[in-house]
Amino acid sequence: MMTRQFRKNVGVIGLGIIGRRICDHLRRQGYSVFVWNRSPRAVPSFVGSPAELAQMCNYLQIFVGDDDALRFVARSIVQSLTPRHVVMAHSTVSPETMKEVAAMVERRGARLVEAPFTGSKLAAEKGQLVYYVAGDEAAIREVTPLLQASSKGIVNIGEIGQASIMKVATNMVTAAIVQSAAEAMALVHQNGIDLEKFAEAMKQNGSNSATLDLKVPSMMTGDYETHFSIKHMLKDILIGSRMARNLDLDLTVANATRDRLLDEARHGHGEEDYCAMARKFLPPEDEPVDDPQGDLFSAPAAVAAEPELHEDTAFVEEQLAALEEVPAPAPEEVEAGPIIADESPLPESVAVVPLAAEPIAAAEAALEVAPPPAPALEEAPAEERTPRNFINRFLRRTDY
Repeated sequence: MMTRQFRKNVGVIGLGIIGRRICDHLRRQGYSVFVWNRSPRAVPSFVGSPAELAQMCNYLQIFVGDDDALRFVARSIVQSLTPRHVVMAHSTVSPETMKEVAAMVERRGARLVEAPFTGSKLAAEKGQLVYYVAGDEAAIREVTPLLQASSKGIVNIGEIGQASIMKVATNMVTAAIVQSAAEAMALVHQNGIDLEKFAEAMKQNGSNSATLDLKVPSMMTGDYETHFSIKHMLKDILIGSRMARNLDLDLTVANATRDRLLDEARHGHGEEDYCAMARKFLPPEDEPVDDPQGDLFSAPAAVAAEPELHEDTAFVEEQLAALEEVPAPAPEEVEAGPIIADESPLPESVAVVPLAAEPIAAAEAALEVAPPPAPALEEAPAEERTPRNFINRFLRRTDY
């Protein structure tokens, strides 16, 4: 028989930047919290496996980083699930993965609430996250007190999968805002204006936001302490890129932001805060910036060596592979028919020119016309480019 105490047991899986702060809020609300993390932690109530956690707790909150991790946890707990369980999946993953995990949970009679959140380390510390929820209405009502312990708002989006789409969409906006701010700050800085003036001007500007209030000071000082990492923002933008490709949408701004994040990840900065995108535009003050014009009478400066690319970073290679999941469509094959010579007589006004060593030049001379301009090379549509080639071209260029 289920006791009152058992009903208040909550299991938290994943003790990263957010998960461990969620535990603090739940305990302050009087819940008994048990935890599991892939790498063991010396923390209270740490159990041996996700399955053991499910046997002890009828409410499970999952804070893991990506699609594969969420699937792993779901497979680990599924045999321990019963109709009394409600699983809250807080990871930002593809809608297809969320639906797959929901199906696994529901086959055991349990229920899944999709609940990705917006807000990073500071919001989690203050209990001011915002959850986007989807799933069974009764299950959402049942876990609302748990979500309220760490949030300032809960937005009901609709069906399973739709909350993930909303989270990816809002993260696209967030990343693009920071990318735009970094470019604007570079413009201000390169014109000799103090960046403090930029920060002051933005505070009075209608386009200012809480994100800019938090990130602009960090970009000004080059302080990229992690609140939400480059690798996780990149993962979210890549999910959006794949969805857009399937819908034949050209998301120009999102793609430019994705490229900037990928460039930072390839150079070994994936664990830093995503506002480190500004590094390209605002190098540290102690890093010399060469004058591209230079002195006309001085010897040319040595070309700086390219920074070492972290080709062995497993995460980055996974992201590159992810871009190749949707293959480019093969060009339509046109069946070649028989070649039929046109044997109709030429008009008398057309002179027959004998074949010369330079046939094109000879023909042009005979017809007394200027050579036609070379046709412009038409760029292949985006969906027909090889994704790997696109990434390689991006990594070779220094501007876009």
